[in-house]
Amino acid sequence: MRRWIALFTERFGRLHRPRSVASASGTGERTQEVVAVEARLLARARTGDSDAFVQLIGIHDRALRALAYRLLEDPHQMDDALQEAYLKAFRSLRGFEARSAFGSWMHRIVYNVCMDQLRQRSRNGRISLSVADEMPDPMPDPGEVAAQRIDLAAALAALPPKMRAAVLMVDAEGMGYQAVADALGVPVGTVRSRLSQARRLLRRALSDDKSGHEAS
Repeated sequence: MRRWIALFTERFGRLHRPRSVASASGTGERTQEVVAVEARLLARARTGDSDAFVQLIGIHDRALRALAYRLLEDPHQMDDALQEAYLKAFRSLRGFEARSAFGSWMHRIVYNVCMDQLRQRSRNGRISLSVADEMPDPMPDPGEVAAQRIDLAAALAALPPKMRAAVLMVDAEGMGYQAVADALGVPVGTVRSRLSQARRLLRRALSDDKSGHEAS
């Protein structure tokens, strides 16, 4: 059993999203082709086909990885959380009743695993608020953009994890309110409330930081 798990998780370490489904996660846009591909992979995965499951995860891996990284703020803990979440999902796949979209179901599993890690961290007194950003984009003014990214990362890191998850899923990944509610296991009204509070806190933090830079 341990050898099977090692082989299975090794595949996730080499995970690459198929080019044909690269836009399936993160933009809120799902073409009929992507939906059809996901449905075929899901049907195969539910029979125990691990290769199909790895491909299925590949459709959503970037968004799930972004969520786990921003919640845990540590690449090694992110990898551990994703490995645990993906194994849990594979073992629970036969019981997946498709009451919500597969992507929402996976977001909920990853979110719960990350929250468990944060609670464990809190009990051990090891809360970390690292603000490193490892995904730079080419921009005309690298210095200014880098400063803005660090400011935003710091503001996100200061949010309570539940608010951070809501703003990441809606504003960063483009997920709808119902999908986020399904992923977090809360009513849509709670998602709206958390998002409103998160945006207000982010605006305040970024405004205060900008004022501080200008004063200096």
